[in-house]
Amino acid sequence: MKRPAKLKQGDEIRVIAPSRSIKILSDEGIQLAKQRLENLGFKVSFGKNTSISDLQQSSSIEQRIEDLHEAFADQQVKAVLTVIGGFNCNELLPYINYQLLMENPKILCGYSDVTALANAISTKCQFITYSGPHFSSFQMTGLQDYQTNYFIKCLMGAEPYQVYPSTHWSDDLWFLDQENRVYEETEWKVYSAGETTGSLYGGNLCTLNLLQGTPYFPDITDSILFIEDDELTNPETFARDLASLLQAANGIKGLLIGRFQKVSRMTEEQLYFILDKHPQLKNIPVLYDIDFGHTQPSITLPIGGTIHVHSNLRKVEIVNF
Repeated sequence: MKRPAKLKQGDEIRVIAPSRSIKILSDEGIQLAKQRLENLGFKVSFGKNTSISDLQQSSSIEQRIEDLHEAFADQQVKAVLTVIGGFNCNELLPYINYQLLMENPKILCGYSDVTALANAISTKCQFITYSGPHFSSFQMTGLQDYQTNYFIKCLMGAEPYQVYPSTHWSDDLWFLDQENRVYEETEWKVYSAGETTGSLYGGNLCTLNLLQGTPYFPDITDSILFIEDDELTNPETFARDLASLLQAANGIKGLLIGRFQKVSRMTEEQLYFILDKHPQLKNIPVLYDIDFGHTQPSITLPIGGTIHVHSNLRKVEIVNF
């Protein structure tokens, strides 16, 4: 798997909206996120169609494809950052010029619905993409340092590094109220002990499963999976989606599960009940309540990269990214 060129100070980041439009953000939020990225030393530009918003708060397939292709074709652009998630990113997959992207590999970063786009590009073009902050994520004030630290390590660094738990996490509506937030102490937890090294694939579970049976689904057999889900999941749907993914994998080497949002009603008892159904998960390293997904803060992970997991030590090392 090829690694796109790392970001450097002064590089241009292009913001595009392959799911929801940038119109979902406030003008103040856009300026705050842009300023934070500029303070890190980057130039920020926007796709021409990011502000178009239709009945489903998105734009046409043609407009989203245009922005994606222009971002990868523009030699001044060194990374592509998505505005936010949504529900329709997978609509784009048959219309992407994968040859264009393959000839111009560069960083693509986002999460949630962008799972479909990132995994499809890694699969078809054979270069690493990234599950990490959206452009909109840089609006957040509290817990931003942890999130930004791993964004920089993954997208600018070259040497392997270990990921450590955040000190605190939050599942509040920070985008509505930055001042009155509720924080809880972080604890990464072990379901089964073990140690392994392997290729990493995953992202938002229900979105990744949309790719099954298509040419855009990665070969996840013998990989390490990372999965998370949002407020729309519950124990029953998570169990069904996990079973489907494990059946598609035909054997995996490790599993990382992102922290669940509170509204999902996923208790530790429910999670163990679900995981206990799958004998293979007792013989590989499995960690849960990890810092990625729809709670804050979130690390950046390389889709198609290589990681090392030592679950009983709660150790995750990013090796090739």
